[in-house]
Amino acid sequence: MDITRRRLLMLLPAAAVAWKFVQAGTPEASPNYKHTEHWWGMLIDIPKCIGCGTCVRACAEENDVPEGFYRTWIERYHVADWQIERPEVASPNGGKQGFPPSHIGGKNFFVPKLCNHCADSPCTQVCPVGATFVSPDGVVLVDKTYCLGCRYCVQACPYGCRFINPKTNTAEKCSLCYHRITKGLTTACCEVCPTGARQLADLKNPNDPIHEFLKTHEVQVLKPHMATGAKVFYNGMDGSVR
Repeated sequence: MDITRRRLLMLLPAAAVAWKFVQAGTPEASPNYKHTEHWWGMLIDIPKCIGCGTCVRACAEENDVPEGFYRTWIERYHVADWQIERPEVASPNGGKQGFPPSHIGGKNFFVPKLCNHCADSPCTQVCPVGATFVSPDGVVLVDKTYCLGCRYCVQACPYGCRFINPKTNTAEKCSLCYHRITKGLTTACCEVCPTGARQLADLKNPNDPIHEFLKTHEVQVLKPHMATGAKVFYNGMDGSVR
């Protein structure tokens, strides 16, 4: 592959940052946590989601998310019986306080969204300093110490899950509650979900229920044509979801 000297100089800082985390371990990991034994993702069972917004509120509290911004949010889809074109999609205040009464007729369902923690993430490819990177256990993280706030990653994400924190002027998104899962806990959103619509999944653990679920259900990922290696799997996803 041809590479210019200018491009090489741009990539060197990113390589240095990534190597530092591989050697020293990713941020906030427990001393007994072994990165190579895990490969994290999430399962979202759409028929179970009731759009209560509890997950959005828990995420905001756990991660000190600024008001008006969301690491995770919920969208309500309404597909009319007669509708041929795109469905109506609403997400008032990110679904944080739930939803008003639904439309009469047709079909309504809720779709939680978040960073897909892609194995081949576009965001990590465009970051000029390596501030956003994939941890050895498959979680896409942002090191705010290095982030320039250039917004390249925000533009590159095909799922619209990144934003610039107005307080820190750095990129922010779902971290899969990395500070929790490396200590043996589940994510804040999964912990509070009243119906079990969200489930943290360790794809490297042969005993994780995710494997049986993937065998017995037709799960999908968002925008599969993007080939990002998304690791948030959706069960019961309607074809109108985008």
